[in-house]
Amino acid sequence: MSELLNYLVQHDENFRRARLPALYSDFRSQRTLNPDGFVANVAAWKRGLSSAALAGYAPSKSTTRNHLILDLDGDALLRSLETKQFGRPLALGTVLQDALANGEMMPLQQFLKAKESIYYRSWGSLPLAVVSWGLRQVGIGGPGDSLPKGQFVVLHNLEVVSKAFSEATANRTSPFERTFSKAHFQRTFADGLLENQRLSETDLEVLVKFLSRDKHVLATDGNTIKIRSGNDDAAITEEDSAIASLKELMEDLTRQTEVLSRRIDELNIAAQDAVRRKNRIAALAALKSKKLAETNLSRRHATLSQLEDVASKIEQAADNVQLVKVMQSSTTALRSLNAQVGGADKVDEVLDNLREQMGEVDEVGNIIAEAGPTATVDEEEVDDEFEAMLAEERKKEEEAERIKREAQQEKEAEETRRKLAELEKLGPLPGAEEKLKEKEDRPITPITATTNVLEGITMGNDNKPEAEKEAQTAQ
Repeated sequence: MSELLNYLVQHDENFRRARLPALYSDFRSQRTLNPDGFVANVAAWKRGLSSAALAGYAPSKSTTRNHLILDLDGDALLRSLETKQFGRPLALGTVLQDALANGEMMPLQQFLKAKESIYYRSWGSLPLAVVSWGLRQVGIGGPGDSLPKGQFVVLHNLEVVSKAFSEATANRTSPFERTFSKAHFQRTFADGLLENQRLSETDLEVLVKFLSRDKHVLATDGNTIKIRSGNDDAAITEEDSAIASLKELMEDLTRQTEVLSRRIDELNIAAQDAVRRKNRIAALAALKSKKLAETNLSRRHATLSQLEDVASKIEQAADNVQLVKVMQSSTTALRSLNAQVGGADKVDEVLDNLREQMGEVDEVGNIIAEAGPTATVDEEEVDDEFEAMLAEERKKEEEAERIKREAQQEKEAEETRRKLAELEKLGPLPGAEEKLKEKEDRPITPITATTNVLEGITMGNDNKPEAEKEAQTAQ
């Protein structure tokens, strides 16, 4: 299984093994016999090829694989999809022709040379497009079945990378951060827009054309590229070109300093190695080269420091320009608002008129109040009503307290009954019968009678008759 087909099987559910026979078959006849199946197969191939190209698995004749362009020169695509079991996809030409007819793919040169947006459709072309669509539905006049040749821009992939570019540049606010030379732009954005992928020069050329012509995100003159902000002019100014040149020069000097630093380290190692080998000539030559490299490095650093200072001044000047523009627009807005107000004299006049009208309203109100009956409030009635409300509230509180007290008493009584029931279950205490018999057998004397009376006395009044009877007997 080829690298491309393996990617499709692993990452696209439409290319699961059970679906491969249908996708590799000649399903062109289904256009009329089974329109839904035809559309599903065509959509699966379009989506699969688009995602494979974006991931860098589509074949390309260049060393650097394109991600926004599908290379259909020759039969490299068919060979990469060929399998021993199913052979080559028989309806792939129909799929690609359909993508071209629907505007999902566009020839590379046509895309780059187009003056108007690819999304623009003139009103005059709509009737013809409707008629063509109707004919294609009945199998007449549809796109060809042969595999197209050339390089084609995949618009879905272009939209994906365009969105990633907008997110990556959202925090670039100053003109210095948003201006690039063409080479600097390619080095800056070739990596990072696609995960673990690098855009080719052709990809970046297509992206710049798309963002400037169709999305109005960039402005370019072919050499300088500027990320537009708000209502920025689409034209590239001399200041933009100067900033782009300065940034590219600073980047070149930075790379030179890195190269010189590595060169100095290598010469230092070579000199030490020559000294260990007792090779005086090689050691002196390495040291001389090292000194020259250090001198060049020092000069590069000095130049780079000057350029960075110039860049800082340019950024400051650009910020000042923006500040002045804001202040000018604010002044214009304030002038317009003050003109609408009419000045301090007009405000005083308006306030005087307002006071006068408010005074007339108060005067009319006073006259009406004097002519009509005065509304008085009987304070005694208010006090009586208040006392009645307080009495009703106290009654409610007392009722609630009574209910609460009765509930508590009921709870205590229930607890007492429960304890008594438990005592009854336990039975009489051991020896109680012997004590009672002894009490009955002993002779009645004043002392024993008094003792019996005292034993019968309790804290309550339940045994009072028996106590009085026994007292009389004792007497």
